[in-house]
Amino acid sequence: MVKISDLRNRDVVNVVDGRRLGVIYDLDLDLENGRIAAIIIPGQSRLFNLFGGAQDYVIPWEKIVKIGVDTILVELSEPVRYIR
Repeated sequence: MVKISDLRNRDVVNVVDGRRLGVIYDLDLDLENGRIAAIIIPGQSRLFNLFGGAQDYVIPWEKIVKIGVDTILVELSEPVRYIR
């Protein structure tokens, strides 16, 4: 069993290109079905996050390949993004 608080401290890495995407800071929950729909990772913003404008990665739960002790591996050809 994995606690939500434990997920927040793990690096997320895309196995397709080996790129580190960041760490989880939020989850998208499907309350009707009682499951996690996606993990959300903060994107790189302009000017050190002072003026917003960052786009976050929204990674569907189905794209998670493996949850390890320190790292979460995902398989993405292109991460889905949304604007804050």
